[in-house]
Amino acid sequence: MEKIVQTAGRDFLGDFAPDFAHYNDDVLFGENWNNQDIDVKTRSIITVVALMSSGMISDALKGHLNNAKKAGVTKKEIVAIITHVAFYVGWPKGWSMFNLAKEIWTDEESGDTAKAAHEASMVFPIGEPNPYGQFFVGQSYLSPVSTDQVGVFNVTFEPGARNNWHIHKSDKGGGQILICVAGRGYYQEWGKEAIEMKPGDCINIPVGVKHWHGAAPDSWFSHLAVEVPGENGGTDWCEAVSEEDYGKLK
Repeated sequence: MEKIVQTAGRDFLGDFAPDFAHYNDDVLFGENWNNQDIDVKTRSIITVVALMSSGMISDALKGHLNNAKKAGVTKKEIVAIITHVAFYVGWPKGWSMFNLAKEIWTDEESGDTAKAAHEASMVFPIGEPNPYGQFFVGQSYLSPVSTDQVGVFNVTFEPGARNNWHIHKSDKGGGQILICVAGRGYYQEWGKEAIEMKPGDCINIPVGVKHWHGAAPDSWFSHLAVEVPGENGGTDWCEAVSEEDYGKLK
């Protein structure tokens, strides 16, 4: 995680209230915000909720809303957060919050903004456009995590993107393990129902099983692909997942 550095205390109060500036820059932000017992996205959400609850609808809160967006809070998430909190702390505060949030989250997030928010929500980089893109529908990305001993790759799918049906093969050993690290997606074996995948979910894929995996229609999706060592391994790529079958997923 990139270290958070704050200088606002010294910039505005360094001469007038040096102790307060120290507590603000070095303790509140320098120590507390850099504590990794909870992630920055969660800490940003807690801060926004606390300031909204106390009625601090100000430029300071606008700064924290910007920080929340940079930490990966999406437009959909901030709308749900403000709506939920407004039921408990007051509807007028909800209106005031939305006036600020609308300036930060535009009506339609650009692809670059959504990509940056997704990357900020996980510890692994998105990487470069997938060199195996000819076997995918939609845009995907590939980032090597480890190429020694066991191959581990972070694979990221834009909303709606998925790979074709395919089969891992090996004379001995082999197969693949998927571990979702961000977003929401699906894994499906031929003849079976699709399995929804969320962060922390793990799928073991044996050799010889026809399957596909990819993003949900409305969400970015990233998983680690762990290549299980095998002899004379490879992948047989098959047909694309039909629009009819994919359209049944939510």
